[in-house]
Formats: sequence, structure tokens, C-alpha cells
Amino acid sequence: MEVITDTDEILRHSSHRPFPIADRPWRMQQEWHDLLFAHWPVDANHLRGLVPEPLELDLYNGEAWVAVTPMYISGLTLRGMPPFPNISQFLELNVRTYVRHRGIPGVFFFSLDAESFPAVLGARAGYLLPYLHARMAARRERHRVIFSSSRKHRGSTAEFEATYAPVGDPLPPAEGTREQFLTNRYCLYTVGRGGRAYRGHIHHLPWPLQGAQAEMRRNTMAAAAGIELPDAQPLLHFSRYIKVLVWPLRAAD
Repeated sequence: MEVITDTDEILRHSSHRPFPIADRPWRMQQEWHDLLFAHWPVDANHLRGLVPEPLELDLYNGEAWVAVTPMYISGLTLRGMPPFPNISQFLELNVRTYVRHRGIPGVFFFSLDAESFPAVLGARAGYLLPYLHARMAARRERHRVIFSSSRKHRGSTAEFEATYAPVGDPLPPAEGTREQFLTNRYCLYTVGRGGRAYRGHIHHLPWPLQGAQAEMRRNTMAAAAGIELPDAQPLLHFSRYIKVLVWPLRAAD
């Protein structure tokens, strides 16, 4: 697939989205590299107790899904501003599921570990997201990525260590498939004080997805959020690169 980095060109492509691009200026841009989607089906009744109202679980054929997703973020800048030192690039590892609010599908994060403490503070304040500081490392050996994370946040422990690699050619997820359901998400949700839902829109081109193989030597990320993953191989997908535009957080009334 062609790699497109021009912001105006990215905005011109929107037919793949399940809802329109936000009708206001974007605030931030990021570039995501060497991203692994590791998905497991989980019991929806159990997950319901961990996802706050008024968000609804978004199910695929009656199943809820949880993903553990390591990546490297670069090029993080606010619109019209130069990159900030110590924030523009860092490793991240998130634990997520899929939700809806007022008919709009999105992502709910149980945790987002990052190696940059300033990025943790900024995302907590600006997006009300459960970012946590972690000691992280990643390197690429030919086509493989070796990734590790150990949470440093006070009162919370979680670890991840894996080697993963793409398999096959990158292709956008086909219409109506499970892969599209899991990855075709263009907003995040969080719930603030008083139970008010907030939505943060994002936009990018269709995912250049590849199959993946992974050896997970340690993974307590979901368990730290109170989620028991099944003793089964996860559904694995890889994306080498995608550029993302991010909008300010707004109340989702």
C-alpha cells in the first residue's frame, strides 16, 4: 500500500470511515510505527462491569474483544507548533476494548503505558486517559520487533515482553470482516466525573494490515485491569506505519 503523509491528502480520504470526519480543526498529529494488534475474545458480562456507563459494549457476533497493542509513536506535534522535547516520540502499550455511544463506535482504554512521563501527564490532563508511566524498550531486528515494558506507576504493576513480526502483504481490512470491526475505529471514549462521556475524534487512512506472528514471553497487561484473557492464541495483526490526526476531547452528549 502507498504511504501517504500529507495531511490534506489524508483528510481527502474518508469513505472508509463509519461516520464523518469531525467538522472542526484537528489539534494534534502523530505517526504510529510497528504496531501489533493482539486480540482476544472475552466474556461480555464480565467486561460490562469494567466499562463505565453510559458507554455500551460493541460486540462482534455476540463477543466482546480486548486488545493489547504495543507501538512506537513519533512526530507528535500540536497543530502549528514544533515538536516538544521528550514528548514527540515514545513507546506506548495500551489495553483496549470496543464501545459505542449514541450510535458512534469507538475505543475505550483500560490503560495506556508510556515511557515518556511528560506525555503521561499531558494525556491525563488533556484527554482524561488512564496513562501510566513505564520502563520500556523496543528494537527492530530485520523484520522482527522486540518489545518490553514494565510499569513504574505507583500502586500498579504490569509487564509485557514479546517478539513479533508481520506476515504477508499489507492490505486494508475488507468490508464487513472481523478485522474491520476491530480496527476501523475513529474515536476514543472516556468517562469523567459525574458519569459524563467524552469523545476524542481521530482520522487516518485505512489500516495497512498484515497478519502477524508473536511470541509473548510475559503479558500481565489485561490482568492488571481485572481482565482474564482466555488461554488461547490471540488474533494477530501488524501495521508498520500510519499517520494519525487527533481532535480535542469534547463532551459526547
